[in-house]
Order: sequence, then C-alpha cells, then structure tokens
Amino acid sequence: MAEDKFPGWHGTTILAVRRGGEVVVAGDGQVSLGQTVIKGSARKVRRLSPGGRDVVCGFAGSTADAFTLLERLEKKLEAMPGQLARASVDLAKDWRMDKYLRNLEAMLIVTDGTDLFIITGAGDVLEPEHDIAAIGSGGNFALAAARGLMTTDLGADDVARKAMAIAADICVYTNGNLTVETISATD
Repeated sequence: MAEDKFPGWHGTTILAVRRGGEVVVAGDGQVSLGQTVIKGSARKVRRLSPGGRDVVCGFAGSTADAFTLLERLEKKLEAMPGQLARASVDLAKDWRMDKYLRNLEAMLIVTDGTDLFIITGAGDVLEPEHDIAAIGSGGNFALAAARGLMTTDLGADDVARKAMAIAADICVYTNGNLTVETISATD
C-alpha cells in the first residue's frame, strides 16, 4: 500500500523465544497513530486450535490484515493438521500470488512449540537463528536484548519478558503491557 494511503499507524513488538522445550511468544499492547497512543492494551498474540493442535501466533502491522492472514492460516492448518511448516509455506505462497492478499500489510510469527517461523508478504517463511524471532517496530531492540539474555540461565518466559521490557524502554511505539503465550512441543 502506498505511504500516502497508510495513516501512519505505528507500533507492535512481537518476540518469540525457544528454550527448555517451550516457546514463549510475547507482544506489547500499544497502538499508535503518529504521535498519539490510540490504545495501550491491544492483544497481538493469539492461540489458535485448528484440529485440536495449538498454534501460537503474533502479528505486526494492520490488524484487519493480520486477522485475515490468521484465518487463512487456521484453514490451512485444519486441512493439514500438525504440519505447521507446510501450512506456513502454503500461506506465504497465497499471500505472494493472490491479487487481494498481496496488498495485506502484516507479518506473523507462528509456532506449534516445535517449529518457529516468521511469515512475510514477500513470500518468506523464515526459521530464525538462535531460537529467537522478532517483528514490529521494536523487534530489533527485543531481538538484541533476547540474544544477550540467552547467555544467562533464565528460562524462556523470563528472557521474553526482560527483552520486551528493554524494547519498551527504547522504542516509543512499544509499551510494557504484554500478552504472553507459552507453548511446548507436547501441547
């Protein structure tokens, strides 16, 4: 979408940390329009349960676009139960090729407790290095903080929460009002 059509919405930091047999996905709650905080308690991390198998998703970008993508992902997972990688690649293909979906402005982090992916509108399904994934305006701050914290003995939840607190202290489009979901490979 052209910059002049996009109203200047900013915000979101989503971080996923895999450690000790679990994945923690944390997202802040701030939505900003220009210099104004519109909402401080948005829920940008969701748990889907297609076919009885839980998948945790975090999104950055346009909320309506993200919900469209989450619905599509859920349908793909219902058609391919237990195959997050395949469903993610299928979603990325559709997102890249479909005239309608191609205009959606969002990014997703998805995990089933085993696999962890970042899905983009460019057709990418990225498996992050160092067991950490981050997206959004404060994503790089949270990523750097989490990488540093991974050298400690902290668990995944503590790493995610501390890294998000650091990102919130640095990024004006990120707040400390977190939604946190934890999933293990056995969920």
